[in-house]
Amino acid sequence: MNEVEITLEQLLESRENRWLQQMSYIKDYPKLTLVCLTVIMPGSVKRNSQSLRIAKVAVEALKSHFDATVSHFEERDLPTGFEAYLLTSMSLTEAKKTACHIEDQHPLGRLFDIDVIDKTGNPLPRTAIGKLPRRCMLCDNEARHCMRNNSHSYEDLQLHIKKLVDNYV
Repeated sequence: MNEVEITLEQLLESRENRWLQQMSYIKDYPKLTLVCLTVIMPGSVKRNSQSLRIAKVAVEALKSHFDATVSHFEERDLPTGFEAYLLTSMSLTEAKKTACHIEDQHPLGRLFDIDVIDKTGNPLPRTAIGKLPRRCMLCDNEARHCMRNNSHSYEDLQLHIKKLVDNYV
């Protein structure tokens, strides 16, 4: 597979485009709850055989857990990373509980970023349902803290991700 490094500008543009897509869904489907999936893939290569394998597993988990409540499902395989959008009849809090359950219980769930988007376009935090923030996949600190401080090397993160995927497969 041809792996392409992306620039910071491309990453920021993809985040802006994702937000615009989310706002479009919120406007077009005001009575449904929007769930957005991305794959956690550190570094400048966001689309590779490993990230696509993780995405496929994440989609299966989403579909099985949200099942009969899904009104619309869209997948996007982009150079800046895989994205999926799901519209569900679940309430915002029920959808967040389901998303957290998948992230916390699935063997690859630590590599899934499943956001439940409120009507203002903001992801509902885990704390809104009484959960603690996500922990780092390598240590017990908050994931945000480690990301912000570059606490772990790219190589260590990639090795851990490879082990998780290899153990799952």
